[in-house]
Amino acid sequence: MPALVFDCDGVLADTERDGHLPAFNAAFAEVGLPIRWSEADYAVKLRVGGGKERIASAFTPELDEAAGVSSDDERSAWIARLHKRKTALFTERVEGGLLPGRPGIRRLIADALAAGWTVAVASTSAEASVRAVLRYAAGEDSYPHCHVFAGDIVAAKKPAPDIYLKVLADLALDPADCVVVEDSGIGVAAAVAAGLVTVVTVSSFTADDDFTGAALVLSDLGDPGSPPTVLAAPAGFVPGDFVTLDDLAVLISH
Repeated sequence: MPALVFDCDGVLADTERDGHLPAFNAAFAEVGLPIRWSEADYAVKLRVGGGKERIASAFTPELDEAAGVSSDDERSAWIARLHKRKTALFTERVEGGLLPGRPGIRRLIADALAAGWTVAVASTSAEASVRAVLRYAAGEDSYPHCHVFAGDIVAAKKPAPDIYLKVLADLALDPADCVVVEDSGIGVAAAVAAGLVTVVTVSSFTADDDFTGAALVLSDLGDPGSPPTVLAAPAGFVPGDFVTLDDLAVLISH
């Protein structure tokens, strides 16, 4: 049976600009850390897979001193606590309705589940964040039937293929029967390295990413009366007025 696997951030909802970025900055401010990422700063940080890893990438000896840490273990524990707080702040924004699901997400997930497809989410974000976004974007009827793979479930995060390989192994899926929806260059690299057909729906920070290997690049999945813009179709297939389950089945069969 076919499988539909989604990344979370930027795919289920356009979460980065209005969700993760302000949550990171609020968490930094709460602990008095002298970091405030602009949108331009954050665009660079998104090349790093994982929230804790993004925080760690900002650390310098001066920030160690500001955080009061003097060893790698102390720094890792401090970052983990800060990231947990950031996740809580992000989840509050999701539950407050500030991050609506992207076009086509709720429709396509419901259609896939009704047709007997396996539906999963594979993300490097914290599991609590991913579950909050999925519940809001997919809806209460579909949410319980979706598999979630998130956070530190694998050691090597995107662009490494590990999380997609784990999805395939744990759900006993054939890569030839799967299609992934991603929004970023590192996500595409991970999915393609795992041997998966990949559709891209670009998001706020990813329009200029390298999507080499993707079968289709779109503005979004579209909905009736609101067609997506096709940005590239390397596989030679272009969907109709909006992406359907039949369209994804065609891409899998190519």
